[in-house]
Amino acid sequence: MLKIELLEIVANRENSGVEFKRDDIRTEQLAKEVVAMANFQGGRVLLGVEDDGTISGIQRARLEEWVMDVFQSKIHPMILPFYEEVKLDDGKSVAVVSFPMGISKPYVVRDRNREEVYIRVGSTSRLATREQQMRLFELGGMLHTEVMPVPRTDVSHLDQARLTNYIEDILRDPDVPKTSEEWQTRLLGLSFLTEAAGNVCCTIAGLVLFGKSPRRHLKQAGLRVMVFNGEEKEYQATLDDIIDGPMVGRWDTKHGEKQLVDGGIIERFMDAMRPFISQEADQIDEGLRRETKLFYPLEAVREALINALAHRDWTRFVEIEVASYSNRLEFISPGALPNSMTVEKMKAGQRSPRNTIVMEVLRDYSYVDFRGMGVRTKIVPLTKALTGKDPEFDLTDDHLKTVLYR
Repeated sequence: MLKIELLEIVANRENSGVEFKRDDIRTEQLAKEVVAMANFQGGRVLLGVEDDGTISGIQRARLEEWVMDVFQSKIHPMILPFYEEVKLDDGKSVAVVSFPMGISKPYVVRDRNREEVYIRVGSTSRLATREQQMRLFELGGMLHTEVMPVPRTDVSHLDQARLTNYIEDILRDPDVPKTSEEWQTRLLGLSFLTEAAGNVCCTIAGLVLFGKSPRRHLKQAGLRVMVFNGEEKEYQATLDDIIDGPMVGRWDTKHGEKQLVDGGIIERFMDAMRPFISQEADQIDEGLRRETKLFYPLEAVREALINALAHRDWTRFVEIEVASYSNRLEFISPGALPNSMTVEKMKAGQRSPRNTIVMEVLRDYSYVDFRGMGVRTKIVPLTKALTGKDPEFDLTDDHLKTVLYR
């Protein structure tokens, strides 16, 4: 790092990715700052700089060895930092300890036989709450929320007809359970049910896929659908509704052609939104039909919805939101992208499913193809071909917003 770059960082003060410390701090204090930033976006710790930005310089002997020992003994899982010292014109030196965002979250401080998780909030490092720890475990691939039990549920909260249809007609499994005991064993094996505290409960995956009324016990399930006449949210909405129900439809496959018998949340959404994403012509054509004009490609709309349903973060206690405006259609899926996935990787076709059970069941029904590349093969090219405009993907720590322009 050049001197001018260091001085510029110091002049800009501490932030979510930069921390100033004297080099006589305790080992656990340095570990706390590193862990908090590794659990966020990574960052730098400048040793030899006071909280107010005054450069006091390095005082500790063999500082690099001490820093590496802190990383090895106090931080778990292991992080490999980049250490460098920058010497200024007045003879003082500052140590810059840099490290990237961690991919094995959550990182913890190990001290006095305890493990503590810290997160970065602005320029401060704080103990993570239980909910924040859950999100970190999920981001690190150590917690699969879709198999967590939903309290006060049991097998009676699942749609038996849909489950039978899934096993017999979709999976074409000849061994369909016949007794309640056989059903429980099979559903436990499929992770649609789980045992918790001596009771057998629905998992999140089982309830959202096959539940009769998922929102009754899982408030963040379902879809909130809104329609506005203008380009912004207005007090008066043309439509503001919650769509609840099982994610998948019930299909008849016994007569050679797959026929929908009872739609799930995906089909109900498409039916509800059709008047707002297409328009029939005023006049009848020569074939005595009214031509339908699409504002958005139906396959892209369907794919954006399925992506939101399949990849949402169940530790976020809000429902998926779909809003139609006069110039665009927005899909807001709670939670950031899983693991190290980015918007660029997603557009390139990389796959990293958050909820693997939900995704596999949707694939069984052919709601998603076996490649799992809907963004690259459907949303982007189909939208551009119909509207001439690229879709937008806005990623924050709280949500992924997919925007299709009319």
